Amino acid sequence: MKNDRLPRGVTGQVVLGVLVIGMGLLFLLDNFGLVDMHRAVSFWPMLFVIVGTVKLCDTRSQGGTLLGAALVGVGILMMLDRLDIIDFSVRTLWPLILIGLGGFLVAKALRSRGMPGSGVAHHGAGMLDDTGSGETVDITAILGGYERRVATQDFRGGEITAVMGGCELDMRSASIRGEAVINVFAFWGGVTIKCPPDWTVILLGTPILGGFEEKTIAPPDGSKRLVIRGYAIMGGVEIRN
Repeated sequence: MKNDRLPRGVTGQVVLGVLVIGMGLLFLLDNFGLVDMHRAVSFWPMLFVIVGTVKLCDTRSQGGTLLGAALVGVGILMMLDRLDIIDFSVRTLWPLILIGLGGFLVAKALRSRGMPGSGVAHHGAGMLDDTGSGETVDITAILGGYERRVATQDFRGGEITAVMGGCELDMRSASIRGEAVINVFAFWGGVTIKCPPDWTVILLGTPILGGFEEKTIAPPDGSKRLVIRGYAIMGGVEIRN
C-alpha cells in the first residue's frame, strides 16, 4: 500500500505548491497596483475548488473521489454565481448537498457490502462505534462523527476523511507487520488516531491553517511503523498512544 500511494501524495503537494505560488504572485501584483486583490478576495469559493482538487489528487477510494468531485462542483457553481453567469444561492446549495450525500451513502453501502468496518457518518448522526478486524480502513465523516476500533493483527493502513466532522480510530489492540500507511484528510474537521505503544509513528502530513500533533512515546524497537500522511486544512490530526 505504501508504494502505490506515494506518487498521488506527491501530486497533491505539487498542486498545493502551484496554488500557493499563484496566490503569492497575485498579492505581489496587487502591491504593484496591477491587480485589485480586494475584488479577487470576493472569489473565496475557489477554496472549495482547491480543497476538492487536492482530495482528488490524494485519494484512491471511491468515496474520496466522490467527495473531491462534490467540493470542486460546489466551488465552480458558487464561482459562476459570483460572475453573474448563473443564479446559485444557499437555497439551491442545500438540496444539492442532500442529493450528493444520499448518493455518497448509497455508493458507500454498495461498495462496502460484505466488508466489515466500512462506514460513514453524516448530518444528524450520533457517534457511531464499530469494532472490526479489517486489515484496512476506509472511514468518512461528513457533518457528523465516526468512531471505530480495530483489533486486527495485520493492519495494513487505509484512508480517513473528516469534513466538518470528526473521526476517531482506536487501534491499541491491533498490530502491524512491518509498515502501514494511513492517508488522512481533515477539512474543517478533526481526526484522532490511537495506536499501541510499540508502534513508531512517522508524520508526513501537510497542515494548511491546521495542525498535525503527535503524542506518542518512541518505542525502543522500530520494527512496527505507522506512517501518517495527508492534509489538515483548517482542521487537526492527533496521534497518541
